[in-house]
Amino acid sequence: MPAPATRHPCLWHGTPVLLLLLPALATALGCANLRTQQSTFNWHSLQLLNDMAPSPPQPCAQHNEPFSFPNTLLAIHAPQQAATAVLRILQHLFTTLSNETIPAHWDTHAHQQLLNQLHDQIQHLQQCLPGDDTHFKSQGPRNPWLSITRYFRRIQDFLRTHHHSPCAWDNVRLQAHTCFQRIHNLTRTMAD
Repeated sequence: MPAPATRHPCLWHGTPVLLLLLPALATALGCANLRTQQSTFNWHSLQLLNDMAPSPPQPCAQHNEPFSFPNTLLAIHAPQQAATAVLRILQHLFTTLSNETIPAHWDTHAHQQLLNQLHDQIQHLQQCLPGDDTHFKSQGPRNPWLSITRYFRRIQDFLRTHHHSPCAWDNVRLQAHTCFQRIHNLTRTMAD
C-alpha cells in the first residue's frame, strides 16, 4: 500500500511578492551604512585624483585661488541635507571632470576610473535619497544649492578664460581636492 502523499506548502504563490521586495531590500541594505561607504569613496577618489594628474609640465602662475568653497555648506548639520549637498557636489564634479579638454599629461586610466567612481556614487546616492528635496530648498544668498551651482560655474568660467590650459586644469584639480575634503566633512554629518 503506498504511503499517503504529504502536502508541501507551495512557495510559488509568494514568489512574485518576494521578487518585488528584493530590489527595495537591496537598496535599503546598501543605504544602511551610507556614511561608511561615502568615506571609503572619498579616500579612493582622492587617491585617483592624485594618480590622475601629476604636476603640470611647467610652473603655473595661476595657482592663486580665484574662488573659494561655499561657506553655506559648512553650516549644514542635518544628515539628509548633508547627503543632498554631497550628491550635488559630486554631480558638478562629474560634469566638470568629464570635459573633453583635459590636459594630455593626465593619466587617462586614472581619470576614467575617477569618472566611473563618481558616476557610481552619484547613482548610489540618488537611490538612497528621497526623490523630492523641496523641503531642503532655501531662499536668498544663503541658499546652499545655489552656492554650489555658482561655485562650479566660476570653475567652468575659469577654465574657459584660461583656454583650458594645463595650468588652469591643475587649479581645477586642486579645487576638486578641496571638494573631496569638504565632502568628507559633510559625510561626518550623514546618518548611518
